[in-house]
Amino acid sequence: MTATAKTCLGRIVPVLLIAALAVSACGRKDEERILFDGYEFKAKSDNASKDDRKMFTVSVKRADQSIQGALEAGRHEGKSYCLKNYGTSEIAWTRGPDDPGAAAYVDGNRLTLSGTCVLW
Repeated sequence: MTATAKTCLGRIVPVLLIAALAVSACGRKDEERILFDGYEFKAKSDNASKDDRKMFTVSVKRADQSIQGALEAGRHEGKSYCLKNYGTSEIAWTRGPDDPGAAAYVDGNRLTLSGTCVLW
């Protein structure tokens, strides 16, 4: 390898390392993550009925980390669903996070809640 090639390689490698680090930092920032009871949960909402999109279900994965945290993550996802689709965060829960037996809504490590967005 010539001296010029070594010099060029010596300059390119640090630049490539810096670029790789910059790209890896493109993920979700810590301040953007929402933690519930100290844990991050993956929650997904979907309409429960094709006839009435106000009715929805929320599924929260990894509920075994913290039942209370999963319930709050489910509440947050339900409110987000209603806000996005109807501009309201008011929900009439059928299987809600405030139910005394809400821990029974966990099957394995997945929590499932359901409700209806309340319109004025």
